[in-house]
Amino acid sequence: MGRMHIDDEMREVTQNILDSGAWIKGPESKAFGAEWAEYCGAYAGTPCSNGSVALIAALHVLGVGPGDEVIVPSHTYIASATCIELVRATPIFVEVEEEYYTIDPESMRSAITEKTKAIIAVHLYGQPVDQSIFEIAKQHQIPVIEDSAQGHGGALNNRRIGSFGDIATFSFFPSKNMAVGGDGGAIITTREDLADSIRLFIDHGRSDKYRNDILGTNFRLSEIQCGIGRVQLKHLNHWVERRNLIANRYLESLSDTEFELPKIRPGAIHAWHQFVLRVSNRESFIDHMSNHGISTGIHYPIPCHLQPVFSKHPQSKLGTLAFTEKLCNEIVSIPVFPLLTDDEVQRVITAVQLFNQ
Repeated sequence: MGRMHIDDEMREVTQNILDSGAWIKGPESKAFGAEWAEYCGAYAGTPCSNGSVALIAALHVLGVGPGDEVIVPSHTYIASATCIELVRATPIFVEVEEEYYTIDPESMRSAITEKTKAIIAVHLYGQPVDQSIFEIAKQHQIPVIEDSAQGHGGALNNRRIGSFGDIATFSFFPSKNMAVGGDGGAIITTREDLADSIRLFIDHGRSDKYRNDILGTNFRLSEIQCGIGRVQLKHLNHWVERRNLIANRYLESLSDTEFELPKIRPGAIHAWHQFVLRVSNRESFIDHMSNHGISTGIHYPIPCHLQPVFSKHPQSKLGTLAFTEKLCNEIVSIPVFPLLTDDEVQRVITAVQLFNQ
């Protein structure tokens, strides 16, 4: 399902940072944060240790805590929801759109209460969320966190993912559209008033070595990983273009099959972190693909509201979110990473087509 890009420039940057002795809080982290924010169209950015802590930091900076509610789609990776519990707030699970699989605006609107302190909008699979999410949130004066862990390089109406909400969080885990040689993440913001709080929070809340102005902890990212991230950023646009070329080949070649293919939101550049089919007999399909030497994945088989960790949550019962539950029983991902060769792409297409015969 993935293949990592490693080149000589990454090796050289790593060696130079090792030789410099500046392994933490050096020029690479400052430059990477600024370059990533500029790329996404945000005001400021701060690298951090991974995408999960980026979400925790975002909630903390927005003042979310006990007694507060945070709206989040149930169809997402579990970190989008557990971050809410970890700041002692309550996740309110909502449906995703039937066409695009991102947070459904009307389901979100109906979930807003006087306790709603934030909304986490997930750009799932690289699909930009509906812009009305941000309009509805603005009407209710509720901040939006863009969970952009799968959205690197995506855009909607000529604006990059990460530039719509109050805060956006990213993961640079090795399987993501862009990586940093290990775990890694970033927090960016469009709001000048939040930039300093984010930067301070991930470094023990300190404005000087021994001066701690706010409550914080160590969520920093190392210089080596920031240096690698800066190299990878140079390739990101090309990689997203390649993902789109592969996805378009799938869409064209598989249009006559029995599978329900993913759709692209009008005006969007889909980041295609995953290419997700809907299959009625999923296990048979997975076995078939495996027999043809092709990996598949399920992103994600269990809705968050039905995860054991949320067994005591009021929404933790079958039938609560009917479409999400149905979707999670049908989805299966096929390879779409940019280092796939044209021959490998054709192998995937042929195998999928053979399943229909």
